[in-house]
Amino acid sequence: MKRACLRTSVAAAALMMASAALAADEVRIMWYSDGNEGQVMADLLKRFEDQNPDITVVLDNVSYQVVTEQLPITLEAGKGPDIARTTNLKALSQHWLDLTPYLADTAYWHQNYGAQADWLRPDGSQAITGFMTQITLTGAFANKTLFEQAGVALPGAGATWDQWVEAASAVAQSQQLPAAFSLDRSGHRLSGPNINHGANYIAADGFPAPVDEGVKAFIGKLVGWTESGQNLKDVWVSAAGASYRTASEDFINAQIPLYFSGSWQISNLSGKIGDMFDWVAVGNPCGPKACSGMPGGAGLVAVKYTEHPEAVAKVMDYLASEPVMREFTERTLFIPSNAALRAAGDLTYQSEDPQVQAALAVFNEDVKNLTAEANTLPAWKWSAAYYTALVTRTGQAMAGELSLDEAFSRMDSDVAEQVAQAQK
Repeated sequence: MKRACLRTSVAAAALMMASAALAADEVRIMWYSDGNEGQVMADLLKRFEDQNPDITVVLDNVSYQVVTEQLPITLEAGKGPDIARTTNLKALSQHWLDLTPYLADTAYWHQNYGAQADWLRPDGSQAITGFMTQITLTGAFANKTLFEQAGVALPGAGATWDQWVEAASAVAQSQQLPAAFSLDRSGHRLSGPNINHGANYIAADGFPAPVDEGVKAFIGKLVGWTESGQNLKDVWVSAAGASYRTASEDFINAQIPLYFSGSWQISNLSGKIGDMFDWVAVGNPCGPKACSGMPGGAGLVAVKYTEHPEAVAKVMDYLASEPVMREFTERTLFIPSNAALRAAGDLTYQSEDPQVQAALAVFNEDVKNLTAEANTLPAWKWSAAYYTALVTRTGQAMAGELSLDEAFSRMDSDVAEQVAQAQK
């Protein structure tokens, strides 16, 4: 009889465990990586699951293109992941969940992520929808080894785009390279140089302004550099529409001596270049008006169509906590988004590559050059619409499908169309 009771108890316990497993809330995260972030995030989430057996977290690693092109469509259908990592934060903010009723300590969130909170929520809202996984800044990288082999000095602080392209062109010619430079196929990447040439995207009423002389000045130069072979044309003409393409692999493979991207590339460059050549971060080339980069970063946001808001908030509380963000930041080699970590200034980045610390120092120093126009764009409702128009029509001008005047006209009509659609 005792053996039968024991068997019954074991069976009941097994049944209870199976039921508990079946009852566990599943939280899906759509995630993309520039470097090793996905690997680090998987480690952190495994620990969360160990501490919270009632919640299962599925990390769906996808390309950045999937996030930019497919996530908006899914959200418009009232569906999506429970949490998403994206840079298109403001334009999609109507789809984010207000976590405020579910978080353990909203004061912590306001103190540590409040400075960028408006980037991730609708205008006028006080919602807590997520947090920036890192703060980023655009900027350029140079292949120091190629410059030295060519006997060309690296331009110093305050050097202009024209001076950098001239120097990089001399290196490319000397070393028989395909091109002098490239920048990522991205409207965001175009915007810092545009601003430095005097551009302002925002009209007095807060709506998009027509493309101005600042936009025309830099994009005109860029298309000219493409036609002359100085800008690596394939990065821009091998894709259509607003599709994103990075030029990181071209830089990593020493095909270009100058690469314009941003701080998020540091981990990627360090991991893939290794000791093949020396590289340095060189900040933002100047224009006639300024030497500003573009701030930004990826945000981790909760999606309001989730069926498990309490579980989502628990995951977000864990990931946003100071010790978890410290480890994430130190392992991914990012500028910290957590205010307490920035204030402490005691991060120990986990890299033996001396080029990493030097590059991070350059980007942190370059923050002081940010203009008001650049600082405003991450929280501006129409920034994504403007970026899309810029990259689409600039790519067509580089491909010879549109004249510059036609491209600028189409930019204006593209933005106006997106504004009109959003107001229906």
